Amino acid sequence: MVRSHAMKVAKLSISFNPKLGSQVREAARKARAPVSSWLAQAAAARLRADALGEFLDDWEERHGKLTEQELARAAKELAPSVKSPRK
Repeated sequence: MVRSHAMKVAKLSISFNPKLGSQVREAARKARAPVSSWLAQAAAARLRADALGEFLDDWEERHGKLTEQELARAAKELAPSVKSPRK
């Protein structure tokens, strides 16, 4: 017996202005990903960023605003690593 491990998906119909649509297609092409996968990753990243923003807002309400020093340290630690150029 062969079991299918197909993932369930929610189908969405979306519309973009032509310029944005072209940019999305190009970004997906560069990432070597289907447009739907690229958009799903972008949406997941946005949801994580929104959740982080909500968490930080809540934290600051309880503990006070983050200092410039704390923000600078966080920016340094969270900065994306620099990739070496492709040859």
